[in-house]
Amino acid sequence: MFAVLKTGGKQYKVQSGDMLRVEKLAADAGETVQFNDILMLGGDKTVVGAPFVKDAGVQAEVVDQVKGEKVINFVKRRRKHSSKRTKGHRQKLTLIKVTDILASGADKSGVKAAMGAGSVSAKAVEAAAPKKAAPKKAEAKADAPKAKAAPKAAKADAGADDLKKLSGVGPALEKKLIEGGVTSFAQIAAWTEEDVAAMDEKLSFKGRIEREGWIEQAKELAKG
Repeated sequence: MFAVLKTGGKQYKVQSGDMLRVEKLAADAGETVQFNDILMLGGDKTVVGAPFVKDAGVQAEVVDQVKGEKVINFVKRRRKHSSKRTKGHRQKLTLIKVTDILASGADKSGVKAAMGAGSVSAKAVEAAAPKKAAPKKAEAKADAPKAKAAPKAAKADAGADDLKKLSGVGPALEKKLIEGGVTSFAQIAAWTEEDVAAMDEKLSFKGRIEREGWIEQAKELAKG
């Protein structure tokens, strides 16, 4: 019997005992997880989901958290002051061993669902944020309705750099950066890979910072 499961935006055909690497999961080595997005079951009888097979699942044991092969990315911008950038990347993956394929009853198995590491952290933030933020917002409106506008104005006026000089940054995007606490080229020039990833998620345009070469531009602008 085999199954076709979906995880991390990819599809995998698996059988019991298979070892495979998938997009990083929020689980430790030795844990058992269950994939519930099953597109197809095969064997004596083929079942095709619409889009998923109801009550079906694939259980697997997490063997280890690993990294993929290193990928080198080289970018040269002829019209951007001849800027060059070479960057390496190793995708974070999870090595798993398929232990069982459930044609039914997966929803009652009680096994932890396989979740991507990024989606789990996002859900945790969404679940926690409304409970903590709601009382503070209510207090601020009751006590000082105009108090929120003052800090933003201070950031924009207190010697902040003109972030619109960066490629692809307009007034709206500059406002988002300032609200996120970014007001100078020096800050952007000092960003690490973790800072870039966090800002990509906050501004909802993954990869744009690298494509536009903000860090290299910020370094040049900070000197001037």
